[in-house]
Amino acid sequence: MSILVVGSVAFDSVETPFGKVEEVLGGSGTYFSTSAGFFTEVRLVAVVGEDFPQRHLDFLGSRNVDLGGLMRAPGKTFRWKGRYGYDLNEAHTLETQLNVFEQFQPVIPAAWRKAEYLFLANIHPELQMEVLRSVDTPRVVACDTMNFWIEKERPALLELLPKVDILIINEGETRQLGQEPNIIKAARAVLALGPKTLIVKRGEYGVLMFHQHSVFTAPAYPLEEVFDPTGAGDTFAGGFMGYLASTHNVTEGGIRQAIIFGNIMASFAVEDFSLERMKRLDYGEIEGRFRKYRLLTEFQGLD
Repeated sequence: MSILVVGSVAFDSVETPFGKVEEVLGGSGTYFSTSAGFFTEVRLVAVVGEDFPQRHLDFLGSRNVDLGGLMRAPGKTFRWKGRYGYDLNEAHTLETQLNVFEQFQPVIPAAWRKAEYLFLANIHPELQMEVLRSVDTPRVVACDTMNFWIEKERPALLELLPKVDILIINEGETRQLGQEPNIIKAARAVLALGPKTLIVKRGEYGVLMFHQHSVFTAPAYPLEEVFDPTGAGDTFAGGFMGYLASTHNVTEGGIRQAIIFGNIMASFAVEDFSLERMKRLDYGEIEGRFRKYRLLTEFQGLD
């Protein structure tokens, strides 16, 4: 079952304590699509500039990503520059050049409007709402947002949330949106705003899921080497939604298992800069890490 995603395709310049890269492939839509494409077909709606090279399009196309909704506009592609210290959970933005992304108006191809699985990546909540109105009764709507929209566009975001099945945001954004310092109270406040399920990304500490009256926690996969956390959250969302769409199981149990696959995909993404690790990844490695993850979290029946 295919997934429709609307997000950004960008060039990133990133510095961490372990290295530095300039103008590498990035963007929320890119990370999401590359991850989800391991499980199902992805239909990407985004915009790039005249400077976007064909090799990146070829890569995305090779990863089960349909680029029929990718527009090329006059001007330069969106660029982001950031730095991480040894606390890899926090990015310090040094520069943002929206370029063609500033005037981005998503256009959903007519053949894609019956999508059953829709992911609204981190864009203006009014654009997210426009996309939602363009799609015919999707089975699952998931979305991301960020602190800027929560602060500056709260009314538009609050209009969107009741129409969302799954909200995927980080811990700080949960506290900001729920207006509570305690994460549990904040999560309950966010659920009261409308989404049926809240998934809280906690970086190296894993994920919390809040669903009606239940709470689920999943640790991050332990790694000895982490080079670049850029895009880890979008990679998580792609793995999560990709697995969910491939199984067609949207029960609470199905969502919990999809979270595990989201964690596993994110664990691969951070092992190199940009999408380099994802380019080398094959499905056998995903299955192998899933088996190891199960052993790491098993606590019954052990002597």
